[in-house]
Amino acid sequence: MELVAAKMIGAGLAVVGLGGVGSGIGNIFASLVSSVARNPASRPHVFGMAMLGFALVEAVALYALLISFLILFT
Repeated sequence: MELVAAKMIGAGLAVVGLGGVGSGIGNIFASLVSSVARNPASRPHVFGMAMLGFALVEAVALYALLISFLILFT
């Protein structure tokens, strides 16, 4: 029973980073909306950079989730 409890605690600690990921994604899109509202002509360049930032931040979330699932199911 102690091994199951340790796995649950480890998986929970592995996904703590998802809070930071949510905050990061919110920050990226808040900055995108703000910059496009200030200068609509810069939208094509800023949108591409925002999507790149979103993809990189989302990759961190997927890695954290993968580690959590590995801890739980192996």
